[in-house]
Amino acid sequence: MTAVETMRIACPSCTATNRVPAGRLGDGPTCGRCKRALFTGVPVSLNPATFPAVIDHTDIPVLVDFWAPWCGPCRMMAPVYEQAARALEPRIRVAKLDTEQASDIAARYGIRSIPTLILFRAGRELARHSGALDLATIRRWVESQLAAVS
Repeated sequence: MTAVETMRIACPSCTATNRVPAGRLGDGPTCGRCKRALFTGVPVSLNPATFPAVIDHTDIPVLVDFWAPWCGPCRMMAPVYEQAARALEPRIRVAKLDTEQASDIAARYGIRSIPTLILFRAGRELARHSGALDLATIRRWVESQLAAVS
């Protein structure tokens, strides 16, 4: 009998940690606690309370857009980043963090310009990129960073 590999996925709604068989990530899994979808095809909005749960308790890579509402390039990239969520999930959790609402987290990660994308895996930063990107470049950048650590 072979063991089924499970992945920890933090619920974007209630932050409960869910265990999902790796082969079932694309089957529309729901949270065991709140029953909401674990993947919605839109970036998860993080805040100081949810950031650590999602980053530390999600086994798939997490791509976070550090942005601010007043930032023109951030607003320009927002629709592209939503497309990235549809393209990358469920292999990669796509999230965003408003640096105005979470300035302590932005300071902890040394965010000096926005938008800045940081790719996390197992709670650790793998790579970062500052500046707005198009969809194809986001996908290539993420894939190249993940290939570099595999």
